[in-house]
Amino acid sequence: MTGALCAATVAMLGAALPAHAQSADTLSKISSSGKMTFAYRESSVPFSYLEGPEKPIGFAVDISNAIADAVRKQTGKSNLTVGWQAVTSANRIPLLQNGTIDLECGSTTNNSARGKDVDFAINHFYTGTRLLVKKSSGIKNYADLKGKTVAITTGTTNMQVVRRYNEEKGLGINIVSTKDHADAALLVEADRAAAFAMDDILLFGLKANAKDPASLEVVGDSLQVEPYACMIRKNDPKFKALVDGVITGMMKSGEFEKLYNKWFMQPIPPRNQSIGLPMSKELQDNIKAPSDKPAT
Repeated sequence: MTGALCAATVAMLGAALPAHAQSADTLSKISSSGKMTFAYRESSVPFSYLEGPEKPIGFAVDISNAIADAVRKQTGKSNLTVGWQAVTSANRIPLLQNGTIDLECGSTTNNSARGKDVDFAINHFYTGTRLLVKKSSGIKNYADLKGKTVAITTGTTNMQVVRRYNEEKGLGINIVSTKDHADAALLVEADRAAAFAMDDILLFGLKANAKDPASLEVVGDSLQVEPYACMIRKNDPKFKALVDGVITGMMKSGEFEKLYNKWFMQPIPPRNQSIGLPMSKELQDNIKAPSDKPAT
């Protein structure tokens, strides 16, 4: 077989592979376009949310900005710009795969199922599914939801966790899907759902920024502790190494802990309420020995 024929065969085989199975080169894409596009969530407090029109802020946004600085340094292009694209739980993976966004750092669980479609950076948080309820509801745990309506954001692992638990325990819960976290919280506030099942930290963030925080509480056992991590396109070792390097560097220097205290222990916009959630043992251990290990 000639070299030309071999090259043509390889190219043909590559074209036949699905997009996510082919090698990606995000750094070259960004360098040639002069722009990187990062994702943000509209209501994943305190990771990624809007302070004002098209002004994303949060713990994960700060990490994203640190990654942007590293991209500028590695490419030697200090004038590279960052464009911000809103994503939802349902569309974040497709938008990453098709090249609309180059990085998604928010409140995304790193698990094995998603790992078939995307790659994950070093884990930066650990959480479990709990419940946001009205204090007046009397709901304290999942058993109290028997026959009641529960809101859950579409495209989240929480949906799978609660459905499985509901079937195992025979609770007869009526699950209502919502577009995003803020929509689900509003259903609880309007008494259209008895509870919102979601990652506990997001519930604490939504409670802190609610119109009447004192009327809400986060309750229930923590179902299935899972890690959060930034998503990048599949098969892009250079970009993964850069993103991992930024996060592990922040963990080693102490900058990560400062960032954690800023967003989880101090008052945050827009209502200047503090979430007041000390760093978990899982995250402390991950800082000592950084890992990108997924949830099952």
